[in-house]
Amino acid sequence: MSSKAKTTDTNEEGKPALVPKLRFPEFRDAWEKKALETLGYFTGGGTPSRDKASYWTGDIPWISSSDLNEDSLSQINISRFITKQAVQESATKILPAKSILLVSRVGVGKLAVSTFPLCTSQDFTNFTTTDAETLTLFLAYLLKSNKETLLSFNQGTSIKGFTKDNIASLCLGFPSLPEQQKIADCLSSLDELIAAQARKVNALKTHKKGLMQQLFPREGETVPRLRFPEFQDDGEWEMKPLGSIASFSSGGTPSKDNPEYWNGTIPWVSASSMYDLVVEKADHYVAPLAIGNGTRIAKKGSILILVRGSMLFKRVPICVAGIDVAFNQDVKALDLDSSIKTGFLLYQLLAFQSRFSINETGIGAGKIELDHLKEFVLFFPNATEQQRIADCLSKLDEFITAETQKMDALKTHKKGLMQGLFPSTNTQTGIQ
Repeated sequence: MSSKAKTTDTNEEGKPALVPKLRFPEFRDAWEKKALETLGYFTGGGTPSRDKASYWTGDIPWISSSDLNEDSLSQINISRFITKQAVQESATKILPAKSILLVSRVGVGKLAVSTFPLCTSQDFTNFTTTDAETLTLFLAYLLKSNKETLLSFNQGTSIKGFTKDNIASLCLGFPSLPEQQKIADCLSSLDELIAAQARKVNALKTHKKGLMQQLFPREGETVPRLRFPEFQDDGEWEMKPLGSIASFSSGGTPSKDNPEYWNGTIPWVSASSMYDLVVEKADHYVAPLAIGNGTRIAKKGSILILVRGSMLFKRVPICVAGIDVAFNQDVKALDLDSSIKTGFLLYQLLAFQSRFSINETGIGAGKIELDHLKEFVLFFPNATEQQRIADCLSKLDEFITAETQKMDALKTHKKGLMQGLFPSTNTQTGIQ
């Protein structure tokens, strides 16, 4: 593959030829623009009535936009099946294999290529190719590369997306069939590598979840099911409420009316910053002047727990401050007793997060009461065993991070490759 391969520089009209920046060396001819509507036909979708349970007892796969994987054209989650009667008595249609399933409303830009007949919801504008000079998989990648164009359409003030009429006259560039096949093969091979790496990452995460369930006592038990050999005879772990081994502090929000409080160098942690085990960055930063004027500092090594917010209904964000950070009023900071190993407590809290009692506030957000936190019962072996468990899980997390970075690098490589293998959007697309 070469970015310097000689290609046709102009077309018959003397205009710059439509060619990509990156090309396999055996191909030199300019690409030809074609309107999407000339290459096949569109088919919409629909949802059979949920009130008729009999509709949902068939053998015809039916999918919604949530069943597609953002990073894959081949991964489709099939979990719902409908009957022929449901198809006949609703707006959904049976699509043939090798149809392009293009999400046009909720989740705009997601797409996949079907390998078997199926039906979709009304959030799809599906396309089936009939043109002998168009390879379906190539067209799917081509549409994927034009996601920004698809996102630029608007169905109104509330629904973002596009209709068949929006994209029917969309003009896209097409090379010869052999070049289409070469590009599709290249990208699908890379997708297979990404999928394999994703499976590896998911397997490691599943392993970690199972290991954490074994390394900490289950409900009603005082010792873990799995213990390192050197600690087998050390007896039961000691039960302690969280409030007995940590002091709690609350954060806050400095006045937004005082610009001197903001845009400093101190990370100001809120729910949106609490996705990693160690937090050192945030969406917003405060200045030293803000400390003591609406917010406070959680020292490096403090454990941060989100205690209020809608996110609590999905998970309880818990992390360690990797540096001194400020934090808002939805977060509690825990300063630990010196006998407690920070990593050990962090992993135990994460392992036990399903045991937290989440109350619903009047505005629909979740809340963990401070008294509940202080009374929350945890289990502690001696400091040496604490550290051994923390080190074990930390090393596993490092391995998961390294493998995730490999997956992200492959995705970045694919993104750059697609930018090179297809002509730029502004030269490729157009409406006839």
